Amino acid sequence: VQLVESGGGLVQPGGSLRLSCAASGFTFSSYNLRWYRQAPGKERELVASIGIVNTITKYADSVKGRFTISRDNSKNTVYLQMNNLKPEDTAVYYCNARRVAAEYWGQGTQVTVSS
Repeated sequence: VQLVESGGGLVQPGGSLRLSCAASGFTFSSYNLRWYRQAPGKERELVASIGIVNTITKYADSVKGRFTISRDNSKNTVYLQMNNLKPEDTAVYYCNARRVAAEYWGQGTQVTVSS
């Protein structure tokens, strides 16, 4: 089982990044998917989630209107489009796949928003 994030990096305030998380080793389409982030010295927080049916998405208040989560079951990949990035979005971003009695995490990708 693997979840591999990519797409992180350094971006200026107001910029955009698209994170990807490629899954393997399990039935991706049967799992609810989430993006979390953890900033230095802070607890891990839920950023966005998407259900097994694509239309069910939820966002943290801090990212509503700026971030969009989506999934492509044909590619076993979940995405997080991040627009109008702010310095407070700086964190390690993790993808998570979850269903009853099973949960998997990626290794994380660093996002740094700085001028």
